[in-house]
Formats: sequence, C-alpha cells, structure tokens
Amino acid sequence: MKTVIIGAGAAGLTAASQIKNGGILVLEKNEKPGKKLYITGKGRCNVTNECGPSEFIEKVNSNPKFLTSAINAFSPRDAIEFLEQNGCPTVTERGNRVFPASQKASDVTKALVRAAENAGAQIMYNTAVKSVSQTENGFAVLTSAGEIFCDNLIIATGGLSYPSTGSTGDGYKFAAALGHTVVPPVPSLVRIDLKEDVSALTGLSLKNVGASVKDKRSGKVLFSQFGELLFTDAGVSGPAVLTLSAKINRADPSGLLFCIDLKPALTPEKLDKRVLSDFSAVQNRALINSLSDLLPKSLIPYIIDVCGLVGASKVNSLTRAERALLVDGLKNLTFNVKALGGFSSAVVTAGGVSVREVCPQTMQSKLVKGLYFAGEILDVDALTGGFNIQTALSTGFLAGRSI
Repeated sequence: MKTVIIGAGAAGLTAASQIKNGGILVLEKNEKPGKKLYITGKGRCNVTNECGPSEFIEKVNSNPKFLTSAINAFSPRDAIEFLEQNGCPTVTERGNRVFPASQKASDVTKALVRAAENAGAQIMYNTAVKSVSQTENGFAVLTSAGEIFCDNLIIATGGLSYPSTGSTGDGYKFAAALGHTVVPPVPSLVRIDLKEDVSALTGLSLKNVGASVKDKRSGKVLFSQFGELLFTDAGVSGPAVLTLSAKINRADPSGLLFCIDLKPALTPEKLDKRVLSDFSAVQNRALINSLSDLLPKSLIPYIIDVCGLVGASKVNSLTRAERALLVDGLKNLTFNVKALGGFSSAVVTAGGVSVREVCPQTMQSKLVKGLYFAGEILDVDALTGGFNIQTALSTGFLAGRSI
C-alpha cells in the first residue's frame, strides 16, 4: 500500500481525492464517513466562507501565517468548484457562509467520498487504528483488522471536539509516537459559563449587543465583539460569545469578567436621556412595567435586581443616582466567568500538532519523511463561519497533492 490516510472526514477525503499515484487506503473507525460534518451548521454544513485568501487568514486564530500556502493553493472558491464538480451545488448566505444547496450536510460528505473514490481510494469503515510506527521503508499501521504497511501516512483524525463523532484525540497519540510535539488541546468556539445564576434567562436571545471580556483586576477590556448572544441555563453562547471564547481559551477564567452592553449604539448620556423620555410618558407606573421599550420582558426583572433597584417603585420617584445605576446596568451588565464549556460542545479544538514541525507548503512532517498531517489535528483554528472546514479541505488538498 502506497498511502494510508487515517480519518475519513473533510481533510482525509480531500487528501485522498488529490493523490494520483494509486494505492490509497482510508481508514475510518466509524460506520460512515464525515460524521462530524453531519452535525455542523445544525445539519446543513457551513462548508466554507466565500471570501478571498487574505480575508480568510484574518479569521484564523492560531498560526494564521502557517495556513497561507494552503488557502492560496485551495481557496474557498476552489472548494466551491470542487464540491459542485462532484455533485454538490452550493448556495452562499449571509456573512458569505456557504452551504450545500440542498441544505443537507450529507451531500457534502457524498461529494467528498465520490471525489476520493474517483481517485481510486478504498475506504475501510469500522476500522480503528491502534498504533502507528515507523519502519525502514515507511510505516506500520496496526488496526482492528490487522497490520497495514505503507510508504506514506496522512493523519487526519480531527481533534477532541464533539468526541461522540469519533474525535477522541487518537491522532495526538500517533503524532507523539512518531516524535512530534503536541500543543495541549483546549476547547474553542464554545459557550462561556458564568458564576452568577442566569437560569431565569435561559433561552433569551439578544441581538446587536456588545459583548466583551475584561480583566477583573484592572477592568481593562481584553477582547470585544458585536453581535448576537444567547443565554443558557449556566451562562452564555451564540456567535459573539463563541468568537470571544476563541480569544480566551487558554486564560485563567477566575481573572475574567464577561460584560454585555445592551445599548451599544447609545452613549451613557444619550441613554440617560432616552430613559428620561420613556419615563416621562409613564410617570406613575412602576419601574418593572416601564422598561418594555428598552428590554426584552424576561430581562427586566433581572436588570432591576442586579442594579439594586425596586421594581415596585414609581418611575417619577427615581433619583438621579438610581437612574445612573440603571443606565450603568444597561451599558455594563457584568458577570464573573466560571469556565468555558468542554470538548463535548466545542465547535473546534485549539492546539494540536505543532506547526513548527510541519512544512506549510506540503503538510509533510519536518521530522519524518512520508508523514503528513491535515485538518483539525494541526495547531490551527479559526472563527465560525465555514473557516474551520475550509482549513481541513485546504490542508487535506495540500497533503494529498504533495504526495
């Protein structure tokens, strides 16, 4: 066997499709290929983002420079054409997010399998790899079906995120056994759990808000994001939160604050005038019944409570100081960060095989000839929006094309 690829996900299948010298065997421990693709984009599979290479690289969190060659070699536009050539038409939606036109993730997987099989690849399912080792002429791959020898080996096993799909970190063990350094993996693009009890807000979605993470000691804003967030029973999630989580996934959560600006378009002074204007129309009404033009109904009691105000108070009796507390609560709703969600709910894994030991132009190991890496196993991760799957496609393309 000339080339063995461990993992029939986006990276492994794309790599298989580019190998032209035959003798390609893809080993997959699951009963079907691309299991993680099936759950991405809520089952629709946001497969890439239709932007230029330079814009794409700006969305990469870890080691963006390393990815430059791969994205230029196989760009989002190349990926779209590749999928369409293999029977999967696509559609571009808001934010340049690309989905299969059918809105079915399975069509992406079918296209990748079709491309791999057209290149002559054989895919073995329900075949777990137990260990890998270097031999005099290549590699020995010990599987649940026996030992396989090969000239070239591509490790495309994914990371640790969504372990139910088979991403259980096996590839890190294989890489380490072959002498590679593994940057400790951490969850990324994941919810942020808070110390405060926010269970009463579960399911509340807030759009067009400012979200930021601050240093607890100095109060300095470390990272900020504008967009949408969602309260969970234990914290917050949603696009803005996932992006922030990627920036703080290696920080000590005990030293962080999570803050929400509910009215980012208004300065505190303008917001105060807005509050005064709203109150002037309902002077004899209780505070708890006077904020519906400013806040979602379910958030009103929480805001009043955290601001230390009394919901039954008439708005015309509020002092300037009490009104200032309300404005501050609307502009700077603050929580203590408890922890980030775990791998079971993380969109992607940050960390992995050190890119210092991998050639960016080929994805071949700098330490072991004939060994290649592709996809999430590498210490490269990006924001949401199709960037991580494209990373898998591009690195898989380079690994296969290089062989």
